[in-house]
Amino acid sequence: MTSDPPPTREDPAHQLALQLDGAAGAWLDTALGEAAEAARAAEAAADSGRTEETEESDNVAVAPWELRFAAAGRHCGQEHADSVRVLLLQEARAGLATLTRLYHQGTAAERRAVLLVLPHRVTGPGALPLIEDALRTNDTRLVAAAVGPYAAAHLDPHAWRHAILKCLFTEVPVAAVDGLARRAHGDAELARMLADFAAERTAAGRPVPADLHHALNLTGEES
Repeated sequence: MTSDPPPTREDPAHQLALQLDGAAGAWLDTALGEAAEAARAAEAAADSGRTEETEESDNVAVAPWELRFAAAGRHCGQEHADSVRVLLLQEARAGLATLTRLYHQGTAAERRAVLLVLPHRVTGPGALPLIEDALRTNDTRLVAAAVGPYAAAHLDPHAWRHAILKCLFTEVPVAAVDGLARRAHGDAELARMLADFAAERTAAGRPVPADLHHALNLTGEES
């Protein structure tokens, strides 16, 4: 059995630990150890022909690292909770089934962490239902997390355009939209939708968000 390599100064866990006090740092170290142990157990189960879904259905008790995932804000501070949760999901090598379950069972803060880790843990479009669910909410932190790299890679053009409008509706800065300039360029349909939205706001006597003009300019279709 091989041991894990020691952390380096560039390691995200090491960088985060430097920002925590002693008790929080020790808590994080234990939590990451539990997540790594869970990942090794899951790998061993996979080698024996058992899937992640089978493991989850066979075990009633919640894995210790998942309890830590939920408690991250209390032990490490809300300002570090996103980073801690993302690290735990990475260390546990959480797959789509686990991420989906944690998202639907979790608080808004826990859901945000799941959304943030998607580009690192899910290679295909299988997690799009989580993105779509977040974009149906009016929680600005969820919406901002939902328009990250995973959405940029996997949302189809229609859904992506509506994600831009969602940001404008909820006043999430379009700077949060990953790949905005690349995907907006030459998108005449997005330009039309943005122009219609601006016209509706003007007709209603409401201000047009400055971000709308920025996004429209990126399309190259502004008249």
